[in-house]
Amino acid sequence: MSAAPEPVEFDLAGGDRRSLNRSLHEIERDEGARWRIRNPGGRHALCVGMAAAAELEILGHVGYYCAGMNRSANIVIHGNAGPGLAENMMSGSVRVKGNASQSAGASGRGGLLVIEGNASARCGISMKGIDIVVAGSVGHMSAFMAQAGHLVVCGDAGADLGDSIYEAVLYVRGTVASLGADCIEKDMSNAHVERLGGLLAAAGVEADAAAFRRYGSARRLYNFDVDHADEY
Repeated sequence: MSAAPEPVEFDLAGGDRRSLNRSLHEIERDEGARWRIRNPGGRHALCVGMAAAAELEILGHVGYYCAGMNRSANIVIHGNAGPGLAENMMSGSVRVKGNASQSAGASGRGGLLVIEGNASARCGISMKGIDIVVAGSVGHMSAFMAQAGHLVVCGDAGADLGDSIYEAVLYVRGTVASLGADCIEKDMSNAHVERLGGLLAAAGVEADAAAFRRYGSARRLYNFDVDHADEY
């Protein structure tokens, strides 16, 4: 069995973001490339629009919209991430070893986002199929208008969780400050425990799936009903 190729090194202390992203976009889609990016220095829009099945390591903190529109790449950030992490992600995986700012995984359509620390407000806003696993807690308005996918929170959730939620599924192990409009607690069946266990295993997060509670849509806001006018 041949050894994995040595990663390509790119030091942002001596290079610019546009050169990095241009080089990453030139990777062949079926090429198992490995890249190691040093000294990101909180720069914005790193590794955006990846289409190749590459393995990327970012050694440090990143700014806004890192790994946005990711497709196929597996990206690990050894630090914290600014707003809009993995925004509109389509496939592949993104892992943050630290904390993530607001709107992590916003509008994500697929793939797996793992946050090993905490996530700020609006985590998973308008998610459309992405799976998000947060080892810590999430801020207010997380999963607002979440349409599909899963949000797993191993810690606590802030106020208005799942406000105006559609068909996404939320799992929270800790306390929930409050539920948003049309979001309710639902039964946790054996099938849900098994599904959650698979998500936790895929994320490499150790937690007892049976200790979580499940939340989702009450489906009262799908069509206008005057009896629920105050909830719109």
